[in-house]
Amino acid sequence: MGSVASMTGYARAEGGANGTTWLWEVKSVNGRGLDLRCRLGNGLDRLEPVVRERTAAAISRGSLSVSLQCARTSAGRTVTINDDLVRRVMAAAAEISGGMGTLSLDAVFAIPGVVEIGEPDQSESEREQSDHAMVKDLERALTSLNTARREEGTRLVVVLRDQLDEIVALAGDALRCAAAQPDAIRAHVMERVAALIGEGTPLPGDRLAQEVALLAIKADVREELDRLSAHAEAGRDLLKAGGAVGRRLDFLAQEFAREANTLCAKSSDAELTRVGLSLKAVIDRFREQVQNLE
Repeated sequence: MGSVASMTGYARAEGGANGTTWLWEVKSVNGRGLDLRCRLGNGLDRLEPVVRERTAAAISRGSLSVSLQCARTSAGRTVTINDDLVRRVMAAAAEISGGMGTLSLDAVFAIPGVVEIGEPDQSESEREQSDHAMVKDLERALTSLNTARREEGTRLVVVLRDQLDEIVALAGDALRCAAAQPDAIRAHVMERVAALIGEGTPLPGDRLAQEVALLAIKADVREELDRLSAHAEAGRDLLKAGGAVGRRLDFLAQEFAREANTLCAKSSDAELTRVGLSLKAVIDRFREQVQNLE
């Protein structure tokens, strides 16, 4: 039995090696399938194939954004002052000002090319070591994301079970209303006949019974109610089984909606119509929540 997971979640993981620090951020929202967008730092496009591979292995459905931010630490950096450029700048400033003033160091150092900061070159083995460490931290972030999605999924299961219970309860209310429909149809037919042919002209009993029976058969909603109850039981079974059940529950929600629409179309009773509309409302909420599931 697997746990039900939401498609919504966020996780991050930090790490560092060989003078480089990094931060992975992974976000996911609803999606029809697995849609992955990667935003990797400059010079790190080489990691995209493995990022896609590890993400697809960890996540089966959702719209995901994976970002990687890297920064070099100060250790190992070299600072070079271009002395020749500094002298030429100072000399030009003195000439222009006629020896009346000098440039501040802040102004001199702000000139492009005066100060050059060099990054230490990584050897091939160091780069492979850093890449390996970064991928391990990505896997940590994906594990945390899955944990967050399962926790959200557990909360959604409680909501969905309550909604299934509400659907079953409303189906019971509809069944009680449906039981009174033949009497309501009979009274409605007699009222229309009386309005058309007058109170004093009786309609033969067998003819009245035939008309009422035909209308009652057309208005019978017990089949729809039976299917609603069966669909609710199937929904409970899916939630109990767990795993990636979002698509199947979404299809089930469509079947719920079809039965509720037919019930409302067949209804000739105000109370049954009210129950049918309540059913449609809870089914809409059920489907909205289902669309958050993996």
